[in-house]
Amino acid sequence: MVVKLALENGTVFTGTGFGSEGEIFGEVVFNTSITGYQEILTDPSYAGQIVTMTYPLIGNYGVNLDDVESVKPQVSGFIVREYFDFYSNWRANSSLGEWLKKNNIIAIQGIDTRMLTKMIRTQGAMRGILSTIELDDNKLIEKVKSSSSSMSGSDLAKVVTCLKPYKWDEVDKIIFALPLKLNKNNGEKFKVVVYDYGVKQNILRRLTSYGCDLTVVPASFTAEEVLNLNPDGIFLSNGPGDPEAVKYAILNIKKLIGKKPIFGICLGHQLLALALGGETYKLKFGHRGANHPVKNLITSKIEITSQNHGFAVDWESMDKSKIELTHINLNDKTVEGFQHKELPIFCVQYHPEASPGPHDSDYLFANFVSLMEQEVHST
Repeated sequence: MVVKLALENGTVFTGTGFGSEGEIFGEVVFNTSITGYQEILTDPSYAGQIVTMTYPLIGNYGVNLDDVESVKPQVSGFIVREYFDFYSNWRANSSLGEWLKKNNIIAIQGIDTRMLTKMIRTQGAMRGILSTIELDDNKLIEKVKSSSSSMSGSDLAKVVTCLKPYKWDEVDKIIFALPLKLNKNNGEKFKVVVYDYGVKQNILRRLTSYGCDLTVVPASFTAEEVLNLNPDGIFLSNGPGDPEAVKYAILNIKKLIGKKPIFGICLGHQLLALALGGETYKLKFGHRGANHPVKNLITSKIEITSQNHGFAVDWESMDKSKIELTHINLNDKTVEGFQHKELPIFCVQYHPEASPGPHDSDYLFANFVSLMEQEVHST
């Protein structure tokens, strides 16, 4: 099956399909992770995007029922250099190609992903189209140039969020955190409300493993409804799209500041910055991979982190009399984390739950629990 990838700059790639048939638009980006393609494909933060894997061989360990970050693949399309159909792994129950076909995801192999990645790094993430239907280059280029698949101005949190509140009680299957005393004096767990802007399931597993009783709520859940649940803390999740477009979330977070301890990750980090009066901007090609170096300015330690984002916080726009910079990206010096100087509020741009990726930053979940513990004991 012939598949074509056309970019808004006029470049067309011709390859072979190993997923579904059809036609799809999306923002073309790349991820530098060596493993973890199933987690990447099911990460809601990739909604609206066509993901290119820079590692050349994909599919060799198949897919399984456990390594998912949501109930289905969230990417618009998938691009690899070489797809391997004959998987070998004791946990696998299907090939990647079969799974993609079942979930109607178009995938292409056999193109020069190194060339594509270099193009994105030079020119920036751009609109693209994957098609098994239209194979005329000029028509494909015309289609993608007239499309509206850019992330700027897109509120995709409303697309991937849950429809109604629910409880989460699945504990991480591999608990690598040190044993901690995480319960309140009465023996109850810490009650945490998780705003679902596109939350990864491993974030929920890690919070549960640290002794949190989770209630996951939709992105549009009001601040008043959250406070009526009387949580010990509030978590702002990752998610796709432009943070400035999620205006209802920014308004609700503003109302929650100073009420409860707050911890934000990825899109939650950006939304918290906007709620505190800051600004965000779109990165040229984003940070997507499992090996990004981040410096913790509080401890002076370097953490290797897992990242997936296309926007960043403008540090110059933040009120530095109230906000302290805690983490920076060592590749481009962008903001990776900050905390409030007086209130129990902090956030990071990267993914401490690291699925896939290193576990250097798992301590941040313990920090969140510690803030809730302090607040409980002070009341």
